[in-house]
Amino acid sequence: MDIATLAGIVVAFGLVIIAITMGGAVSWFVNTPSLMIVMGGTMGATLLNYPISQVMGVFKVAKNAFFHKAQDPGNVIPFIVELGKKARAEGILSFEPQLKEIEDPFLVKGLQLAVDGIESSSIENILTTEILYLEERHQLGAEIFATMGAYSPAVGMLGTIIGLVQMLMQMEDPSQIGEPMAVALLTTFYGTMLANLLFLPISGKLKTRSKEEVLIKQMMIDGIMSIQAGDNHRVVEHKLSAYLAPGRRVQHYN
Repeated sequence: MDIATLAGIVVAFGLVIIAITMGGAVSWFVNTPSLMIVMGGTMGATLLNYPISQVMGVFKVAKNAFFHKAQDPGNVIPFIVELGKKARAEGILSFEPQLKEIEDPFLVKGLQLAVDGIESSSIENILTTEILYLEERHQLGAEIFATMGAYSPAVGMLGTIIGLVQMLMQMEDPSQIGEPMAVALLTTFYGTMLANLLFLPISGKLKTRSKEEVLIKQMMIDGIMSIQAGDNHRVVEHKLSAYLAPGRRVQHYN
């Protein structure tokens, strides 16, 4: 579980709930018709905007916001540098048995292509295309959550209008005004809260995760190209350390 994501959810929703309890009962803010309007309207509008397969698939992508553990470039670079050393000393075919021990399938694929003697331009094209489609898949997931974040406040306003109409139609009986008024106010509350404390933050986290993953994979491509070109391991090291912030370069590469 990503600590930042978990902490963000706990802090955001926790403080809202605490603020509610300080001013009255939590039950005042629980209204089934309001939830039905916001959740149903948001999901319905999203399904109108995207194919159902993409909407259902987005929940698999969403797990990256909670459980994805990004690779540390500071750990990946020394490994690639060691491969560069071995390739210079024993030849690029020497680390083929080691491929089975590498967990990252993208790195394995690139190294296997290099071991197979594929031209560097072809390897780069194959791996870059894979990154391109990876970005598209990630972008779609973030886009769907952003769309849900845009729709939910608007659906909340629709619920507010419904509640106001119901309230105005029952003005002659003041005892019947309370529930329509609750629907009017709580739908906007639910829509705004879901958009700003859940949908839009998840969209932003998915975009960040995508950038981190693409950065690592692009770094791997450069490392593979450098190894295949026969560069000295120090050259490989300096090429890849450019991906790190200056402070981290000093930490790892004195």
